[in-house]
Amino acid sequence: MSKRAFVIVLDSFGIGNAPDAAAFGDGGSNTLAAIASAPGFSAPHLGELGLFNIDGVTCAAPVKTPEGAYGRMLEKSRGKDTTVGHWELMGVESETPLPTFPQGFPSGLVEALQRETGHTFLCNRPYSGTEVLRDYGEEHLRTGGLILYTSADSVLQLAAHVDKIPLEELYRCCEKARALAAGPWAVGRVIARPFAGEAGAFYRTKDRHDYSLPPPGPTLLDYLKDAGKDVVAVGKIQDIFAGRGITRHIKTAGNTEGMQAALRLADEDFDGLAFINLVDFDMIYGHRNDVAGYAGAVMEFDAWLPGFLKKLRDEDMLVITADHGCDPSTPSTDHSREAVPLLCAGPYVKKGVRLGTLDTFACLAATLAEYFMIKTPTSAQGVLTALRARV
Repeated sequence: MSKRAFVIVLDSFGIGNAPDAAAFGDGGSNTLAAIASAPGFSAPHLGELGLFNIDGVTCAAPVKTPEGAYGRMLEKSRGKDTTVGHWELMGVESETPLPTFPQGFPSGLVEALQRETGHTFLCNRPYSGTEVLRDYGEEHLRTGGLILYTSADSVLQLAAHVDKIPLEELYRCCEKARALAAGPWAVGRVIARPFAGEAGAFYRTKDRHDYSLPPPGPTLLDYLKDAGKDVVAVGKIQDIFAGRGITRHIKTAGNTEGMQAALRLADEDFDGLAFINLVDFDMIYGHRNDVAGYAGAVMEFDAWLPGFLKKLRDEDMLVITADHGCDPSTPSTDHSREAVPLLCAGPYVKKGVRLGTLDTFACLAATLAEYFMIKTPTSAQGVLTALRARV
């Protein structure tokens, strides 16, 4: 009999600062608590699965008997970004942090970019993605220089107006940047950031594309594919893993399309993993410090959840988790070092199981390896024995 696991990553849905958060400048960050403070916030279905029963979560009342298995995971990798967070979820911990460039990129890399792409570059500083368009968009249109910027994360971003630089040319430049960003310059992601509109009203289009550093070792996705299982990547999962270990990719433009894709997959016959990233929590709300918008997005997901759960079959398992935090209530617009939820549900899962606090995101990979009865990429301990309803 085929088995299906659906892993949904609520991008940046942290549930409280990790024990080492202060070392990352994130002491006191709590994305979930910030969201719960928004007027009218309610997430009853996530609550029924055990979200507010998790250790350390005090922003809403717990339920008496959760419908799922519930716990939290702490990140072991030395980072708080999307790339290493997802890698760790799939069993590969990163002992060395990916490089960041708080002073901008070194002249050697910029000169190499100019030589290889034939373009000049503007900015070269850490910047908010919306503010950089406000401050450099007009100069870009006037001079044709690509907007080069970074953030607190390990990213190199290139922005260009679609009427000035064709999309294919922007992608070509990002491919060149990916090839050059190696060794000490090996950022986790090179990101194409096309934009449109007029001065004072520039906006980013939906044609973003990420060029990721391949994981440093085999992940659960590789082992699933090698075992003949389906690995369906929804959203930016394909980019995060540089296509490795993936048998099918479904491109989405945001949360709504991601949730629609998940519903379609629940009606399909496949044997393996559907790995789904819902990016809007982070990209649209967390990084823009939009507490109300983030709360609304969570409530939209919460309202969608019962319809998805009804589609699950006897051997199916749903996992809801996150890759880091992005507290929208703090002055920072960057990611925060937080614990993430581990909510497991579906007919396969025993109700009301407290999983406690797990010391690595890789516990998820270990659990899924047990579930599919395949080789595991990690020495972390899985929790399948505790959460499964049938032995």
